[in-house]
Amino acid sequence: MLDALKSFFSDKMTAPEAADESGESTAGHPSLQVAACALLLEIAYADDEFADSERAHLENAVQRHFGLEPETAQQLIEFADGERRRGVDLHRFTRLITESYSLAQKTVLLETMWGLVYADGVVAQHETYLMRKLCHLLDVKPAYLSEARKKAKPRHD
Repeated sequence: MLDALKSFFSDKMTAPEAADESGESTAGHPSLQVAACALLLEIAYADDEFADSERAHLENAVQRHFGLEPETAQQLIEFADGERRRGVDLHRFTRLITESYSLAQKTVLLETMWGLVYADGVVAQHETYLMRKLCHLLDVKPAYLSEARKKAKPRHD
């Protein structure tokens, strides 16, 4: 069953064969969905604890943003987690998103990431550092990161 899932995501969720500006093949790069999900998982694991509240937030965000059924969203999360664990660094994910997402899409992704940070009720120092690093890697100005944080921050009225 796991091999069938890997095959499905390998076939359906990798970027199409193409060449970038340098002529280098982009085959084998993760799809945008896998890349975005892997970054969300990186944030979820940043404090070394993936709380149930974070998992629920992630599953909901993946379903909503990508229009997936719960089971398919869970499969995407599991596949992206495997890709994230195999990844040497975040550049292969952030590069694809930087090249493909508009500023508005990047901002929504950053808001979702901040939502994950806030989901467990504790903002760890490493989570804040990682958010700034991802903002830089996604080529987004810090002001947008700050705005995304304000939008994601839970309001206690």
